[in-house]
Amino acid sequence: MSLVEVANLSIAFGALQAVDGIGFAIGKGERFGLVGESGSGKTLTALAIAGLLPETARREGTIRFDGAPLPHDERALARLRGKRIGMVFQEPMTALNPLMKVGRQIGEALALTKAGGDIGALLTEVGLLPTHGERYPHQLSGGQRQRVMIAMALASAPDILIADEPTSALDLVTQAKVLDLIAALCDRRGMALMFISHDLKAVARLCTRVAVLQRGRMVEAGETASVFGAPGDGYTRRLVAAARMQLPEIAHGSPGGVLVATRGLTRRFRQPGSWPLPGKPLTAVDKVDFAVRTGESIALVGPSGCGKTTLARILVGLDTANAGSIAFDGRVYHGADLSPDLRRDLSLVFQDPFSSFDPRMSVAQSLAEPLRLLDGLPPEMHRQRLAENVAAVGLEPAMLTRFPHEFSGGQRQRLAIARALMTRPKFLVLDEPVSALDLSVRAEVLALLMRLKADYGLTYLVISHDLDMVAAIADRVLVMQAGRIVEEGKPAELFTNPRHEMTRELVAARLPAVG
Repeated sequence: MSLVEVANLSIAFGALQAVDGIGFAIGKGERFGLVGESGSGKTLTALAIAGLLPETARREGTIRFDGAPLPHDERALARLRGKRIGMVFQEPMTALNPLMKVGRQIGEALALTKAGGDIGALLTEVGLLPTHGERYPHQLSGGQRQRVMIAMALASAPDILIADEPTSALDLVTQAKVLDLIAALCDRRGMALMFISHDLKAVARLCTRVAVLQRGRMVEAGETASVFGAPGDGYTRRLVAAARMQLPEIAHGSPGGVLVATRGLTRRFRQPGSWPLPGKPLTAVDKVDFAVRTGESIALVGPSGCGKTTLARILVGLDTANAGSIAFDGRVYHGADLSPDLRRDLSLVFQDPFSSFDPRMSVAQSLAEPLRLLDGLPPEMHRQRLAENVAAVGLEPAMLTRFPHEFSGGQRQRLAIARALMTRPKFLVLDEPVSALDLSVRAEVLALLMRLKADYGLTYLVISHDLDMVAAIADRVLVMQAGRIVEEGKPAELFTNPRHEMTRELVAARLPAVG
């Protein structure tokens, strides 16, 4: 008998049919993958199984759990969720209570399920220390927060773990560790898994069977090796092709003179400690020296927490170094002390475009904000620049009246790039520009970035954990660990013959191609 049976499941919101007549079964102890692009109905299907659909949703079809229909009574559903279904949500930072230590949150899960157990033992089982329970969510890395979510889901010793995009924003090393952790927990506990992802490589590594969704319909299902190795449906073939995608060889011009150079750049943060003694300072960036030439594309890679984003924020003037300096085109600064004319030449595309836009402002208002740095630019030139930039990223000027929530993830990323180009900068820092995008959208955005680089004569610093993307677009790669640059070189040489242990670990964690 199957543990979960879904038959003719449909979910609608008014006239919108979000899930349309899908069906599948998950056996006890089986690892089952659900793949598809954003909006395909993956998360809604998982929420339906867990009885967590929003009140506005209209559900039809049947869901059976261990032979019995899913109860309609909320109390009975809560008991089923609490004891037999564990859920790991897509974004742990929003799922965890920011005002509570994570150990207490795990303790609440244990108390609600009345499963007994020990907080320290659960933390240890997911690869954390018992002392991590004394920290708040913001004091943990992304991978550590994801492990806390898994520990909470395991508190009731569930029969099935539903994991919704648990590795989408993690670096390679942490992603590999989380995937291995989930596999080990399923094997040790005899637990079934429903793994939701748009990362076909992760699904291929973890799941024995897979179903493919497109716009709410199931287009293909079967053994993972068969579906990815010889896809029968055209949509699945496109997904697999995008997962295998290698960007076309890019003709890199000869770099010019040094545009950006750092010398001994250091950033320390004071950590909390017991009064009256402060905690030991955390050195996020440690005596970093590197140079970027005009026209180059430099990639910065490394595990979460190694200092990549802190370094990027200092470069564009959003933070200030405690020691060292930056020289940009001969002009020296230390972070936020840069001059207005220098600020125009530097720009940043944030990792999460949705949170970087003010939800109360129209896209036109958000994109126009950087133009305040351009003194004397007449209003008609503002409108012209807006229209030019929106067209440059492949969108329609008519979209400028909309608000951020009215766009897809790929469109918001394009708008974030358009905003970063408003002042016509010379140097653009891109922090994980495609990590949260679907495979096909990722390819479009990367092609867009390379076209814009040629059109506007840009110099790039790209922060990423996607080594395949880095290998395609970067002239040079800098590897960062614990705040220091530990190795650098051309991608082909660095990834083929890594010298430093950190580089070897990153290359080893690279997931193999699907199919």
